[in-house]
Amino acid sequence: MTQREFYHSAAWRRLARAFMLSKNCICEQCGAPAAIVHHKTHLNPSNVDDPAISMNPANLQALCLDCHNREHFGRGGAILRGLTFDADGELVQTKGE
Repeated sequence: MTQREFYHSAAWRRLARAFMLSKNCICEQCGAPAAIVHHKTHLNPSNVDDPAISMNPANLQALCLDCHNREHFGRGGAILRGLTFDADGELVQTKGE
């Protein structure tokens, strides 16, 4: 399974929804409203099919979009300027760039 297929699977959507509710939809880093369930150990082709990583609540964090983007891009998004993740976890170009 690809990462894209995984994130669109019914099993992931159920787990992500339940996890987000268990965190009261609050960002675990800053306390803002959370928008994304983030994998602490990022998924890749070699671990996406390992449920101990992909479906393990201990490997998840509820994050707001800003904190999620910082996890992937660092402070200010300097590595991939002009890119961000939307609420569906899709990589998109930021407006005006």
